[in-house]
Amino acid sequence: MNSKILIAILLLFSALPIQAQQLKVSQTVIDCGKTGYMVPSTATFELSNKGKRPIVIDDVKADCGCTTIDIPKKELAAGEKCTLRLTYDARQLGHYEKHAVIISHELLPGDTNPIQITMKGIVLTEVVDYSKTYPFAMGQLLSDKNELEFDDVNRGDQPQLIIHVLNNSTEPMMPNIQHLPSYLTAVSMPEQLMPGRAGKVVLTLNSDQIHAFGLTQSTVYLASHLGDKVSPENELPVSVVLLPDLSSFGGTGRQYAPKMVLSSSAIELGNVKGKKVKKAAITITNQGRTTLNISSLQMFTAGLTLTLDKSKLEPNEEVRLKVVGNLDMLSKVRSKPRILMITNDPSQPKVVIPINIKK
Repeated sequence: MNSKILIAILLLFSALPIQAQQLKVSQTVIDCGKTGYMVPSTATFELSNKGKRPIVIDDVKADCGCTTIDIPKKELAAGEKCTLRLTYDARQLGHYEKHAVIISHELLPGDTNPIQITMKGIVLTEVVDYSKTYPFAMGQLLSDKNELEFDDVNRGDQPQLIIHVLNNSTEPMMPNIQHLPSYLTAVSMPEQLMPGRAGKVVLTLNSDQIHAFGLTQSTVYLASHLGDKVSPENELPVSVVLLPDLSSFGGTGRQYAPKMVLSSSAIELGNVKGKKVKKAAITITNQGRTTLNISSLQMFTAGLTLTLDKSKLEPNEEVRLKVVGNLDMLSKVRSKPRILMITNDPSQPKVVIPINIKK
């Protein structure tokens, strides 16, 4: 089908009585970015029935024979979703823009309204592989980071983290960070990123805006344009570890300080020696001369339950830290599971205990 026939179909249906469209497409235009010559490019569209009655997809018509259509399901119950894939054979070099029309009606008499979807991109003789330099794809914006950690921060510090980004699309981008908490600022350089060019986003932490010692976590989103919708695809978890002020134990005062000793530097969960283990414990001992205060006990990820009977240990006193892991949840987390303790031991005010999962 050529583009003139496709336009005629749209004009024909536009003359019909229009009712509320119940078949929705989450994204009607998808930029597939770069592809190699004769390397097929695929765009995946999500269709959903937002109505209260079943919907039948009568037909999907592409504007040329170079585009194939794959739709595994043509009847959607109320609230049901399905995917539709357009694949372009990439047999011509240069920019392309391919269209298709989705024609549907409800099983009961109702509306018949076409929906146009578009895939676009560019076909090159050779495509550069950025997977090592920019391993994380957030749409067509590539990044060298998918999580942000500000570690060992003291009150008054203003540390920075740099996210290196690359525009892997065919259109200009304006990289930006959305949903910034009050203690973070971000600057994009340059503000506009042309296709194929690299840039960076600099995040600065104002530690005076962090009110609690220990771990503070939040989530920001790396967007390619101002006003983009946030989604798990462009999510960046942020963690900040703020250390307490232990200057009172400086100089000769250190000999009277508490001293934390752990029975193990890591916790093993998962399959250990053929057995599925989801519980473990380590012993914490105060070998110092004054009270050891564990002021904060936190987790970097979900999937753990911690039990510590007491947080203040007198000299030579000990306590057990018990850990129960949800192995299904732990297998899906993005960051390495860890436990964080903030103490008044000047030699180790921050103690991180890794959780090793053997699958």
